[in-house]
Amino acid sequence: MLLWLVSGIVAPAAAQTSVTNSTDGAVAYVSSANCPGSAFKRTFSVSQSLTVADVNIGVLMAHDNRPDLRMYLVGPDGTRVQLAANNGNAANHNVNVLFDDEAANAISSYTTDPAAATSTTVVPPYAASYRPTQALSAFDGKAAQGIWTLEICDTNNNSINGTFYQADLTITGAAAADLSLTMSVSPSSPVAGATVTYTLTVTNASASSLTANGVVVGVNLPTGVSYSGSTATGTSYDPTTDNWTVGTLAPGQSRTLTITAQVIASSGATLTATAEVLASSATDSDSTPGNGSTSEDDYASASATVSGTRTAGTAPTLVCPAGSASFSWNNYSWAAGSTSNSYALAGIGTLSFTLSNPGQFLNNATYGGQSPTRQNVVTGGLATARYSLMELVDLANQTQEATTTISLGVALPGVQFTIFDVDYGTSQFADKVTITGTRNGVTVYPTLTNGLANYVSGNVAYGDQLSGDTQANGNVVVTFSAPVDTIVLRYGNHSLAPTDPGQQGIAISDFTLCKAESRIAVSKSSTVLSDPVNGATNPKAIPGAVAQYCILVSNAGYTTATNVTASDPLPAGVAYVAGSIRSGTSCSDAATTEDDDAAGADETDPFGASLSGTTVTGTAGSLAPGASFAFTLRTTIK
Repeated sequence: MLLWLVSGIVAPAAAQTSVTNSTDGAVAYVSSANCPGSAFKRTFSVSQSLTVADVNIGVLMAHDNRPDLRMYLVGPDGTRVQLAANNGNAANHNVNVLFDDEAANAISSYTTDPAAATSTTVVPPYAASYRPTQALSAFDGKAAQGIWTLEICDTNNNSINGTFYQADLTITGAAAADLSLTMSVSPSSPVAGATVTYTLTVTNASASSLTANGVVVGVNLPTGVSYSGSTATGTSYDPTTDNWTVGTLAPGQSRTLTITAQVIASSGATLTATAEVLASSATDSDSTPGNGSTSEDDYASASATVSGTRTAGTAPTLVCPAGSASFSWNNYSWAAGSTSNSYALAGIGTLSFTLSNPGQFLNNATYGGQSPTRQNVVTGGLATARYSLMELVDLANQTQEATTTISLGVALPGVQFTIFDVDYGTSQFADKVTITGTRNGVTVYPTLTNGLANYVSGNVAYGDQLSGDTQANGNVVVTFSAPVDTIVLRYGNHSLAPTDPGQQGIAISDFTLCKAESRIAVSKSSTVLSDPVNGATNPKAIPGAVAQYCILVSNAGYTTATNVTASDPLPAGVAYVAGSIRSGTSCSDAATTEDDDAAGADETDPFGASLSGTTVTGTAGSLAPGASFAFTLRTTIK
């Protein structure tokens, strides 16, 4: 019969567990070549989670020739220690011994004969203690929990066998704390816009033998909520790092943190917060701080589901003042497996795609072969299937992301496109798509519109339900309503995915692109430079005064303007000062001399200016978006 007894704390610094196996059995001959492979075995199941600090094992058996015996102890991880190696002489009988590293004498000096062992012999205590052939300290620092095995071989074929009666395995654990973490959320079914409260409690078990210092808990709030505040009495929580600094926890002591947050996700979204003990000065008896294991008691999570019936969102209307152009994958090719392609689009310019993936792009014939590739199996619910760019990936973990960079060449006033199949596969993947844009290096954020199988938070879409290949449920519409020249799409997983996600994919559908236009703006200013009375000191606009005019021409649009011309008649009551026209990029730096006619090299250096009658004209061969040119002239007030 297999019995195990777990003792309490035997000293302030350590815990101890003892396991007894008293299943009687005959120990017969095993050749030396087959020892310990064919040995007589007895096992011990250790259920308590300890880090080994010391191991002792006592063995009781009857035998008429003890030198025939070899014994081994094998730990749960396979570590094997030889206890006895054919020790003693032919006159030595029976075994009633405790193997203990701290014993005074080695097992090789075990020459006494204990009384004959029987099934009624009471042990422990054992008749003698000896150090084993190999030190039991080989188990120190290892996990005690699991199956331990005692192996006994009778290596002499002399018809002298023995009978095993009992063995006692005693393990002393290293001093440890036992930290555990719990988390709850209220309410569990909030409405969008409501406040939820996450409550975390970390406890050092009362049976712990150590006080834990330097305790830190890492908290991960779901992306579908926005942090509002926290209460951490006697401790501190930093919402920037998401770390809860707990400090010291004595045995039996607990600390509690409450975090409030506003729900920003849409109906049907599951909001799961997680937390884990990241640091502690004390060894933990059944968990390891910061290892990310969700099965240990220093990890906790709590989920709330946004109430209401989720509906697919309505995408904003893309407004294109200068008209729009369409980029349809039906009209453009993509070599299977290619990760970079560019396309010329009339009225727009060059549209370029560059893809990268730290994991793998997969090859699946159903979805067009080697990804990335054009396919029409995932259709986004369209009545007539159309081609889209498929990204079928295998990512190694939750943090890896495949990246798609879309360069528009120039800043376009607006862009809209749809991503198909942003969804969730139980125990397989949990799609997460993050979209950002830039214009001249400055970040531009889009508006995302959810489908039934996903929800949106800011510029991130999260799949939380499954969508079929031909369904619209996984669609996410991306709309840029502000000028953008580059779009970056990062595709990976969120926290509902397994540690090593499986195959997953999305498809980028057609684009609507607003055509770029130049927007020329003209402004005029004047300054009195001098007058006959005051000179240049606080001059006034009196007869004889000299006044300077500036015409500033700017391109506030999204594309380069060409052959730009601006003309302005001189006002009545002034006379032009011959040879006074200057040009430049602004009124303050207009210093390039222009002659008064409209001919010569000065007209393209790079700007030109001239006077015809009483009308002054400035010209620029081209004016890039955001660029300006100016020309000044002087007049005398009549």
